[in-house]
Amino acid sequence: MSRNGNGRSPLVADRRRAAAPAKPRATKPARKSAPRPPRGPRGPLGWIAAFVRFVFRILWGFTWRVGAVSAMILAGVVFYFYTTLPPLEAMLDGRARGSVTLLDREDRVFAWRGESFGGQINAGKVSQHLHNAVVATEDKRFYWHLGISPRGIASAIRINLREGRGPLEGNGGSTITQQTAKLLCLGVPYDTAEWKSEAEYESDCRRGGLWRKIREVPYALALEAKYSKADILTIYLNRAYLGAGARGFEAAAQRYFGKSANQVDAAEAAMLAGLLKAPSYFAPTNNMQRARERAGVVIGLMQEQGYLTMAEAEAARQNPASLSEAAESQTGGYFADWVMSEGPDFLTSTTTEDVTMRTTLDQRLQAAAESALADVFAAKVREGSTAEAAVVVMSADGAVRAMVGGRKPQPPGSFNRATMAKRQTGSAFKPFLYAAALDFGYSPADYVQDEPLTIDIPGSGPWSPQNYTRKYLGVITLTKALEESVNTSAVRISEAMGRDLVRAVATDFGVESSLADGPALALGASESTLLEMTGAYAGILNGGSAVRPFGLIDLRLRGDDTPLIGQAGGIGERVISEESAQYLTYMMSRVIEEGTGQRARLPGREAAGKTGTTSAARDAWFLGFTADYVAGVWMGYDDNTPLSGVTGGGIPAEIWREVMIRVHEGLPARPLPMLIPEPRLPPVMNADGSVMQDEYAQQPYYPDQRQQQAPAPSGGGGDLAERILQEVLGIFGN
Repeated sequence: MSRNGNGRSPLVADRRRAAAPAKPRATKPARKSAPRPPRGPRGPLGWIAAFVRFVFRILWGFTWRVGAVSAMILAGVVFYFYTTLPPLEAMLDGRARGSVTLLDREDRVFAWRGESFGGQINAGKVSQHLHNAVVATEDKRFYWHLGISPRGIASAIRINLREGRGPLEGNGGSTITQQTAKLLCLGVPYDTAEWKSEAEYESDCRRGGLWRKIREVPYALALEAKYSKADILTIYLNRAYLGAGARGFEAAAQRYFGKSANQVDAAEAAMLAGLLKAPSYFAPTNNMQRARERAGVVIGLMQEQGYLTMAEAEAARQNPASLSEAAESQTGGYFADWVMSEGPDFLTSTTTEDVTMRTTLDQRLQAAAESALADVFAAKVREGSTAEAAVVVMSADGAVRAMVGGRKPQPPGSFNRATMAKRQTGSAFKPFLYAAALDFGYSPADYVQDEPLTIDIPGSGPWSPQNYTRKYLGVITLTKALEESVNTSAVRISEAMGRDLVRAVATDFGVESSLADGPALALGASESTLLEMTGAYAGILNGGSAVRPFGLIDLRLRGDDTPLIGQAGGIGERVISEESAQYLTYMMSRVIEEGTGQRARLPGREAAGKTGTTSAARDAWFLGFTADYVAGVWMGYDDNTPLSGVTGGGIPAEIWREVMIRVHEGLPARPLPMLIPEPRLPPVMNADGSVMQDEYAQQPYYPDQRQQQAPAPSGGGGDLAERILQEVLGIFGN
C-alpha cells in the first residue's frame, strides 16, 4: 500500500473476494401423520363395542378403587385384631369349666368328667410323630401360607359341590391357622347373657357359612402377624377338643393312652390326629375299630407326605394304638354320674377348677356286676329284647361299691335306672312291715292267718288282696308268710301294726319316696329307687340302723392335700332293735333257702333276701345280702310294658346270684348275723275257725293285748285293724 507526501498512506479500498454462494438451509422433511388405526365397524356393532369399552373402563376404575379401600379396611381390621391378641401363655387353656377326676377306693382313676386339660405342651417338644400327623392331616401347606389357603378353599368348594353339598358345607378347606381362629372364637369371650350354655357358645363359634369365613380371614392374618408358626401350632395343640372330655393333645394322650403327648408313637399319634375330624365319633373309647380305621388314613397321609417311610407306616398299621387299662375298662360310668351329684355343682358339674374325687367304687366288684348282668341277659333273655335292668352293690354301712344303671354303657349324663327310676317295689317292701311287727315284740315263730280278706276303703269301696298263687295256707308263721310272700298275711300284719308305723319304719330305713296311704302299702304299691331299697336292706344287715348310701369319700382341688368336702353318708340312727334285725335276717334267709327266692341260693354261703313282683309284672326285684355285701336288682321296661313270664324270683334272682358269686370270689364264707327263734305251737282253733282266746289269754304274745298298745294306723286303720283282729280268726297266735 503507497503513502502520499503527507506521510499518510492513500486510502485504497481492500480487495474483497467474491462471497461464496449461500448454502441452501436444510429443512426437515414434512412429518407425515401416522395412519390412524382403522375404526371399528360402524353401525350397531361399533356402538356396542364402544359401550363395552366404556363399561370396562368404569368397572376397572371402580374395582381398583374398591380393592384399594378394601385392602385398607382389611389392614385396619387385622391391626385391630392384632392389638387385642393376648400373650401366648394366655391362649393355651381355653376351657370355660374344669375337670373332675374320679378315683376308686384304691385311689386309681376310673372316670373323668368335665373338660380335662393335661397341662401346656409346646409344638417344638411334642412327639415328632404327633407334630407330623397333625400337619399332614389338617394342613400340609401350614408352613408356606400366610394364614389362609386360596388353593385349599377352592379345592374344598370343588369337593363339596361334587358331593352334592353347598360350596361352604362340609369340607371347609380351613388352614390350621383358621381352625385356631375358630378355637379362639375369633376373640369373642363367653358371655352367659348371650349364650345359655358353653355348648351353645362353642357351637356358635364352630358354625360355618360365608360370613364366618370372611371374618376368619383378618383374624387368621392377625394370628400370623402376632405369633410364629410354632406358636400358632402350640395354641392349636393345646385347645383342640379330642373327645371324652379331653381338651388338648396332652389331656387326650393321658386319657386314652396313659402317657404324655411327648411320648406317643406313630400309631398313637395317628389316632390322636384322626380325632380332629370328629372327636366323639372317632374316639377310641366309643368305637376302637372306627378309631383304628381313621388312624390308618392318617398313617397313609404321613407316608404320602414323606413323614413316614413305607416300613414305618406298615409297622404302625401292624401295631395299632391300644387304650390304657384305665381307659379300656370303661367301668363305673353310671356310678360316676351319681357320685358327681353328691357334691355341690360349683365343684362338680359346673366347676371351673380341676377337682379330684375319691370314691367308694370297687372296680373289681363293678366289673363283676356288669359281666354278671350281661351274661344272664345273654343266656336267659330273648335276643332283641328291650327289657332293662339295674344293679347296686354296697357294704352294710351304705358305701356303694358298684352300680349298673342299664344293660349297656351310655355317655355321661344318661338315664340311670339305679338312681332315677322310681318304680313300685311289690313284695320287696314286705320286710319293713315285718320289721315293725318284730320290733313291737312278735316272733318269727308267731302265727298269722292266710285266708281271703276284704277291707272297706272309705271313698273306694271294698278291696280284697289276693295271693300270687291264688291259694291260701290257713294259719302260718310269720316266717312262712314272708318266705312264701303271702299277700293276705302281709296286709293283716300291716293293718294290725298301723300303716303310720309301717311307713315310719320304711322311711327311717331310708325309703325316702312318698309311700302309699291305703292298705296296699303292705304290698309295695309305693314307688322307690333301687338305690333307696338297697340302702334300706343294708340297714337290716347292719343290725337295724338307718343307712344313707354314699359314694363320695372326699373332694379336693387337684394338687391340694386338704379336702374341701368329706364323706356325706353312712350309718345313722337306730330304727329297730338289733334282735329284731337278726330275727328278720333269719326270716329272709328262709326266703332263699325254701321260699320264692330259691334261685338266688349261693353255694356254700349264707344269704338272705326278698323277691318283689308288681301288679301286671311291670317290675321285678330281688334284694338281699350276705355277711359281706348287700345287692339289689331291678328288671323291667322303661315304658312300663309288662314283663313276660318274669317274676322277682326268676331272672332278677339269677342276676343277683351271679353278681354275688362273682363279688365274693376269694372271700371266705361268713355266717349271717341272725337269730333263730324258738318254735311255738300253733293256736288252738274253735269249731267255727276262730282262735280259742281263753287258751292264750295269759300268754305274753297274745295279739289283743298288744293291739291295745299299738299306735293307731292312719286313715281310720286302727278301728279296721281291731275289727280284723276280733272278727277274722285273729291276726296272731302263739
